Amino acid sequence: MKIEKFEDLMIWQESRELCKKVFEITSVVPFQSDFKLRDQIRASSGSVMDNIAEGFERNGNKEFIQFLSVAKGSCGETRSQSYRSFDFHYINQDILDELIFRTTKLSKKISSLIAYLKKSEFKGSKFHTS
Repeated sequence: MKIEKFEDLMIWQESRELCKKVFEITSVVPFQSDFKLRDQIRASSGSVMDNIAEGFERNGNKEFIQFLSVAKGSCGETRSQSYRSFDFHYINQDILDELIFRTTKLSKKISSLIAYLKKSEFKGSKFHTS
């Protein structure tokens, strides 16, 4: 399958699902009342998908790698905030396990794409000469 837009990327699709799950989890009591943590975990999970999209749209591998690195960092931030949410009794063990599974899997996939792009001789579509 040819990747023509960021929506075609499996990592973007999975990060979108993570973001929706985080929004769902943070929309219930008592989580919704902790505005700071709620907003932080929503922002970090959204940052994963947004940085994948922005990096892809830059049309250059070096920039894409840079934004994927930021996305991976945001994924780790979401994982850390998940532990905090559990420690504060906002989520139960099953939800924590799901968030840890999703963020760990996604982080590994982002790392794999970064490694692939670093080895690739393709520099990006903005470097194509017509």
